[in-house]
Amino acid sequence: MTATPTPTSPAELVGTTTGAYLAPLQRGYLNDESWAVSLLARLRRGAGKLPQDVPDLWGATGLEELHHQLPPRSGDTALERAEAAQFIAVTLYALHQQSRRTTRMHHPGTELGTAVRRLMPGGAIDEPIRRRFVRAGTATTRQALAERLRDLVSLLHRESIPIDYALLAQRLYQAQLPDGMRQVRQRWGRSFHAHRPAATPADTAPSPAHSPGEADD
Repeated sequence: MTATPTPTSPAELVGTTTGAYLAPLQRGYLNDESWAVSLLARLRRGAGKLPQDVPDLWGATGLEELHHQLPPRSGDTALERAEAAQFIAVTLYALHQQSRRTTRMHHPGTELGTAVRRLMPGGAIDEPIRRRFVRAGTATTRQALAERLRDLVSLLHRESIPIDYALLAQRLYQAQLPDGMRQVRQRWGRSFHAHRPAATPADTAPSPAHSPGEADD
């Protein structure tokens, strides 16, 4: 007897629909297709905001597919969380990808904490960046979280460091659940601490060999 697959959670559905929306948009932008260039510029207006604050973006952020995929009886609260999560992620991606015509700023598998740690050269803690990361992790409202993530994404954009926006959308949904932000902080913090900077040539170069008979200092 075949086991029944475990139902996909709303958070995972949000991540899936966000990723499906961004894939052709990113591909089109990198190929300099006019529709994608125009849409990305339009989406940037919503970065750091919530869907109800930017009616000009109604029909532009892929929320129709989200409504189609979520179970019919999800309820208004779940729908509101899902809409906010996808909207924030999609518009932040648009800000991140701006003017980056050869590099993908949506990179599956890259958690936010990993990307933030990559902003710190040599692995040393950069205190101003760390404080911005902490502020995002301690946001208590959707609006504050959207605004603080916008600050971080601006830094990532400057250094062309990508993140996984489908995963970010999933985390944004989770953050709105009871005790959810605590779990998201754990994920972000773990990825921040686990990242190891790539070794530099100086780190990997072998020590000079001693000549026969050469004494150590």
